[in-house]
Amino acid sequence: MGKIFRFDSDVDTDQIIASQYLLYPTIDEMKSFTFESLDRDFAKNVKPGDYVVACENFGCGSSREQAPSVLKALGVKAVVAKSFARIFYRNAINIGLPVIVCKDIYDCVKSGDEMQLDMLKGVATVGDKEFECTKLPEYMQQILDKGGLLASLE
Repeated sequence: MGKIFRFDSDVDTDQIIASQYLLYPTIDEMKSFTFESLDRDFAKNVKPGDYVVACENFGCGSSREQAPSVLKALGVKAVVAKSFARIFYRNAINIGLPVIVCKDIYDCVKSGDEMQLDMLKGVATVGDKEFECTKLPEYMQQILDKGGLLASLE
């Protein structure tokens, strides 16, 4: 079980990690500024195993790989949204951060709710409600299981 941090539509990569923090040499140094403009305390409050749940078009904007990387570095177990910007989606899989499409969950949850996600079954559970999610293709699941694209090639 992990806590939900809920965000609206069109969260762009600059809102996930603002461009001025890209000057920091490591993801570990950047991660404390994650979602700074939307939730100043996100990096302090998120714990490993927590989830980001968003509406539509999550991760739009630039192709910066640091956006999914800071979420993974903070221990976010998965990002669940109605839809994702295509480049963010691929970058997330490539660095080993699960991104799951779930059309109905956003409208039924709030920040602070507890969620369990079974990626193999494609089911998210919040309280006594179950939400059907898109199952990742086997090859993408294998990339995630290995920790990202580069690790899966070794």
